[in-house]
Amino acid sequence: MPARSTPATVPSRTDPGLSPVGALPGVGPALADALAKLGLEQVQDLWFHLPLRYEDRTRVAAIADLRPGETAQVVGAVEAVERGFRYRPQLKVAIGDASRQTLLLRFFHFHRAQADLLRPGVRLLCFGEVRQGAHGLEMVHPQYRRLGDDEAVAVEDRLSPVYPATEGLGQKRLAGTVAKALALLPGATQLELIPAALCAEHGLASLRDALLYVHRPPPDAALAQLAQGRHPAQQRLAFEELLAQHIGLKRMRAAVRRRHAPVLDGDGRLRRAMLAALPFRLTAAQQRVGDEVLDDLACPKPMLRLVQGDVGSGKTVVAALAALAAVEAGHQVALVAPTELLAEQHLHNFRHWLEPLGVAVEWLAGKVAGKARQRALARVAEGAAPVVVGTHALMQEGVAFARLGLVIVDEQHRFGVQQRLALRDKGRDGERVPHQLVLTATPIPRTLAMSAYADLDVSSIDELPPGRTPVQTLAVSNARRGEVIERIHAACAEGRQAYWVCTLIEESEQLRAQAAEVAHAELSAALEGCRVGLIHGRMKPKEKQAVMDAFKTGELAVLVATTVIEVGVDVPNASLMVIENSERLGLAQLHQLRGRVGRGAVASSCVLLYQPPLGQLARERLAVMRETNDGFRIAEKDLELRGPGEVLGTRQTGQLAFRIADLARDAHLLPAVQQVGERMLAQYPEQATRLMQRWVGGAARYAQA
Repeated sequence: MPARSTPATVPSRTDPGLSPVGALPGVGPALADALAKLGLEQVQDLWFHLPLRYEDRTRVAAIADLRPGETAQVVGAVEAVERGFRYRPQLKVAIGDASRQTLLLRFFHFHRAQADLLRPGVRLLCFGEVRQGAHGLEMVHPQYRRLGDDEAVAVEDRLSPVYPATEGLGQKRLAGTVAKALALLPGATQLELIPAALCAEHGLASLRDALLYVHRPPPDAALAQLAQGRHPAQQRLAFEELLAQHIGLKRMRAAVRRRHAPVLDGDGRLRRAMLAALPFRLTAAQQRVGDEVLDDLACPKPMLRLVQGDVGSGKTVVAALAALAAVEAGHQVALVAPTELLAEQHLHNFRHWLEPLGVAVEWLAGKVAGKARQRALARVAEGAAPVVVGTHALMQEGVAFARLGLVIVDEQHRFGVQQRLALRDKGRDGERVPHQLVLTATPIPRTLAMSAYADLDVSSIDELPPGRTPVQTLAVSNARRGEVIERIHAACAEGRQAYWVCTLIEESEQLRAQAAEVAHAELSAALEGCRVGLIHGRMKPKEKQAVMDAFKTGELAVLVATTVIEVGVDVPNASLMVIENSERLGLAQLHQLRGRVGRGAVASSCVLLYQPPLGQLARERLAVMRETNDGFRIAEKDLELRGPGEVLGTRQTGQLAFRIADLARDAHLLPAVQQVGERMLAQYPEQATRLMQRWVGGAARYAQA
């Protein structure tokens, strides 16, 4: 085990990286404000403000050697100038060089003085993208400067970086400011925050060398590798950024663990009664995960556990048993879901299982209003409602609990950070906070579980209940819509039921409802002798429930729905799912919808209707759906195609906003990141703190949720 680091390896408080950007020469208040818009407030922020791409200004190309699509730098003398006004003002400048070839420079935005300076015979140094024009090669709006008659061309000795910029801050000024910051870069030993022993153990190169390389690549640098973020210098920086985030999450987890939580170790009477009343036996996976949850609840430290399981794996039963453990111990439970339909499904299940045991289940959603809401709030505040199920309404001001001991959050990635904190804090009493159980039917790829959920214990219900049948999936062009409708007719004639799901690209509940109404009318006319129901998000809860009940009892043969049925609906007799415009949905949503069928013993099918032509991404998504029913494999592919911010629903929260790391691309770094993180937290806490502040700063607060 390495010795603790000496003070010499830790940057002092006079570290130039901690100085404000205004301390750099030439950075006045206006420039400092522009830099602040990019989150660049300290000198070290500029060190880690990495280029988006690079331009090669290290050589001058002959015009004869230019090829369409490449970006190049050329020197030529103006041969002809033409101003035109057909359609819009245009300036065309023809230049030639010693290769006896001509290149056209085309400008649509120019002023008269500019045009007057571009006279025949003037030498120009130009940089831009080469295109194939109507009469030969051309550059549109190239960067250029005039050269003296005998002036030698000074090319760059490094590739030129192109940085993320903002309005009012051009590349030249930003690059110059970054260069001034890099001049203050400390020596390798002072800059490095990962202890030398750990760097050597994991083969980590010098951080200083990596930074200088990424900001100033040599002329022979592998541009394709840099563009993909796979260059060793970029990977060194990605490693450190992932490490900083991992340390931040672990620190936040430790902070929560230092708090206290109520010990929820009831006598088991209610749980035994519920299990005895269930018409099925728990799977081995449900029993294992349930025991992990109960062990957590029996400890005086707050539980932070994520229970993930594929569609239909039985997470709700595990959650209900955890709720009964809290009730047995004299505490209240709050279960929150992101949509009213999903919350209503939980309400139905919990009342069905718990109320026969004498445990009241309260309902609190946005549409519970007036005196009904006042009565519900009073019962919750008095402790007369041991279990409360609801939507975002549970998190609002005015909702008070008497003894909140357990918070259950379903599909937690659909909630903002502040919402989850608000609900947890309703049970806060000094340093005492409720236990938290998070459920998700979207399997979390191992990559994300190791990073984004490093502050949670993860349990997987990796076994489906007996009797579930794999769903056969087909992708069918909308041109064959009539055949699909005929297939539904045949299935209904055999006594089976079907879903027809309508989607629209616009995020409008009204438009979705209209699309569903059109499909409902079409199917009602085409499916003679079959009752067709309709459900969409603009219907009242009672109307939706009445339609769902009719479908469950078999009164309806076909249910036309918007994506409101994505989660929480269980009709074992439904064996056919048709998803219209399937090319518009992501993998996770397609998998959730497909999970509504295959719940009984009858072989089930899912038809993905698509509107050709398909784009590359849509083609890949539909291919994955045809190939596998494995939720974890689908989740990994979803991460690869969409990125972590989309998969976790965290784009708007600031979570996972990496500067250089990419969880899909850099997954291979995570095992070493975990090892180094554990060692640093245990043996080098000061460096761990500085590393977290360097990369994550105050953004680490989200892990408290």
